[in-house]
Amino acid sequence: MTTTTTTTVEPHSHRAVPTAYDIFNGDADGLCALHQLRTIEPCEAVLVTGTKRDIALFDQLPEGLPLQVTALDISWDRNAHNAAKVLNAGGSVTYFDHHAAQTLTHHPRLKSHIDTAANVCTSILVDRHLNGAMHQWTIVAAYGDNLDAVADQMARAHGCTAGTRGALMQLGYLLNYNAYGESAEDLHFHPAQLYRSLHRFESPLDFIAKAYEYHRLQEGHADDQRALHDVQPYASNQHACVYLLPDRPWARRLCGLLANKLVTSQGGRSVAVLTPRSDGDFLVSLRIGKNAACRADLFCSRYPEGGGRHTAGGIDRLPPGDLDQFINEFFNYLQEHTS
Repeated sequence: MTTTTTTTVEPHSHRAVPTAYDIFNGDADGLCALHQLRTIEPCEAVLVTGTKRDIALFDQLPEGLPLQVTALDISWDRNAHNAAKVLNAGGSVTYFDHHAAQTLTHHPRLKSHIDTAANVCTSILVDRHLNGAMHQWTIVAAYGDNLDAVADQMARAHGCTAGTRGALMQLGYLLNYNAYGESAEDLHFHPAQLYRSLHRFESPLDFIAKAYEYHRLQEGHADDQRALHDVQPYASNQHACVYLLPDRPWARRLCGLLANKLVTSQGGRSVAVLTPRSDGDFLVSLRIGKNAACRADLFCSRYPEGGGRHTAGGIDRLPPGDLDQFINEFFNYLQEHTS
């Protein structure tokens, strides 16, 4: 398997020196956030995106130019240094995100829409900015970002029937499922391609009914789910369970959705799902259960290339020699914060 970056920089126009860039996470929240924003506020821009774990996207931008950058659903803290380079070169940055932003600063050409509350995702922030102009896509994103209760509340307030809620939920899950992988080769569709497809549809229900990509994701997800039947916990106690998945593309695609599914079915316990990388290290998807009064992002940030938000976090690289220590630290962290 290739270990090259999965990030794609793809121009929307034929300008010799493009200056407008839309950089976004390739998961459901990033896709839906950009789709809403660019439907209501069109802009010919270069797309910069990749797998869900491709977060440090500002380092893909050209340096020394006064760029107009819109960033969605990527942690400010992971991009602060290179965002400052854009601003120092005379550029402007508009930032929508709900992840950690402890290093956020003020600048006259920085417009930040950042809210790290546990019941918020990036599409909700865009929805606020657009006064609910494309509210169903926000519901899709909330379902995809494992904010089911928030999404249900929004859907009912929006007058969605039970059938519509189910359809929007499934779409959110599938868009998120497509984003997981070590490289673009693990994905069914590159997020830039998936974005272009869904951007043709004002309604998510139309996308569900007419888009080839939706039906391909349905088929791929069903095939991958069949491989999960024999998966058992590697370690567990009263506070959490840890799963080790095999070194297979289906495992890399399912790791995030599996973590989301497990944390809702473990009676309040927390979950960590580890997937082997091609270089021998592990990629970690971590979810905090309802029994623990602690934060996933604070725990994951103890490790290099780790971070996230209140209830969901990840570590991009965990050496196998650190596995036992990680499990002990995870269990002890939950022990300290569980009543």
